Amino acid sequence: MSTNRIIGIILIIIGGGLLFYGIQATGSITEDVHQSLTGRFTDTTTWYLLGGAAALVVGLVLAIKRR
Repeated sequence: MSTNRIIGIILIIIGGGLLFYGIQATGSITEDVHQSLTGRFTDTTTWYLLGGAAALVVGLVLAIKRR
Protein backbone atom coordinates (compact mmCIF):
# COMPACT_ATOMS: atom_id res chain seq x y z
CA MET A 1 0.00 0.00 0.00
CA SER A 2 1.44 3.37 -1.00
CA THR A 3 2.03 6.28 1.32
CA ASN A 4 -0.52 8.44 -0.52
CA ARG A 5 -3.22 5.81 -0.03
CA ILE A 6 -2.45 5.57 3.71
CA ILE A 7 -2.55 9.35 4.07
CA GLY A 8 -5.82 9.36 2.12
CA ILE A 9 -7.39 6.81 4.45
CA ILE A 10 -6.25 8.80 7.50
CA LEU A 11 -7.74 11.98 6.01
CA ILE A 12 -11.02 10.17 5.31
CA ILE A 13 -11.22 9.10 8.95
CA ILE A 14 -10.33 12.56 10.26
CA GLY A 15 -12.71 14.28 7.82
CA GLY A 16 -15.53 11.93 8.75
CA GLY A 17 -14.94 12.62 12.43
CA LEU A 18 -14.92 16.38 11.93
CA LEU A 19 -18.09 16.22 9.85
CA PHE A 20 -19.79 14.06 12.46
CA TYR A 21 -18.78 16.44 15.25
CA GLY A 22 -19.89 19.47 13.21
CA ILE A 23 -23.26 17.93 12.38
CA GLN A 24 -23.79 17.00 16.03
CA ALA A 25 -22.93 20.57 17.04
CA THR A 26 -25.54 22.03 14.67
CA GLY A 27 -28.28 20.46 16.78
CA SER A 28 -27.13 21.89 20.10
CA ILE A 29 -29.11 24.50 22.03
CA THR A 30 -26.29 27.03 21.68
CA GLU A 31 -26.31 26.66 17.91
CA ASP A 32 -30.09 26.97 17.78
CA VAL A 33 -30.01 30.22 19.75
CA HIS A 34 -27.10 31.61 17.72
CA GLN A 35 -28.72 30.66 14.43
CA SER A 36 -32.06 32.19 15.41
CA LEU A 37 -30.34 35.46 16.34
CA THR A 38 -27.81 35.73 13.52
CA GLY A 39 -29.14 33.38 10.86
CA ARG A 40 -25.96 31.30 10.68
CA PHE A 41 -23.94 28.76 12.64
CA THR A 42 -21.09 29.73 14.94
CA ASP A 43 -17.65 30.07 13.39
CA THR A 44 -16.38 26.97 15.18
CA THR A 45 -19.15 24.76 13.84
CA THR A 46 -18.70 26.18 10.35
CA TRP A 47 -14.98 25.39 10.44
CA TYR A 48 -15.67 21.84 11.61
CA LEU A 49 -18.06 21.31 8.71
CA LEU A 50 -15.81 22.92 6.07
CA GLY A 51 -12.62 21.30 7.36
CA GLY A 52 -14.27 17.91 7.59
CA ALA A 53 -15.64 18.13 4.07
CA ALA A 54 -12.29 19.28 2.67
CA ALA A 55 -10.35 16.54 4.47
CA LEU A 56 -12.85 13.94 3.31
CA VAL A 57 -12.63 15.02 -0.34
CA VAL A 58 -8.82 15.20 -0.34
CA GLY A 59 -8.65 11.84 1.41
CA LEU A 60 -10.96 10.25 -1.16
CA VAL A 61 -8.87 11.64 -4.02
CA LEU A 62 -5.64 10.36 -2.49
CA ALA A 63 -7.09 6.96 -1.63
CA ILE A 64 -8.69 6.37 -5.03
CA LYS A 65 -6.10 7.96 -7.32
CA ARG A 66 -3.75 5.59 -9.05
CA ARG A 67 -0.22 6.47 -10.03
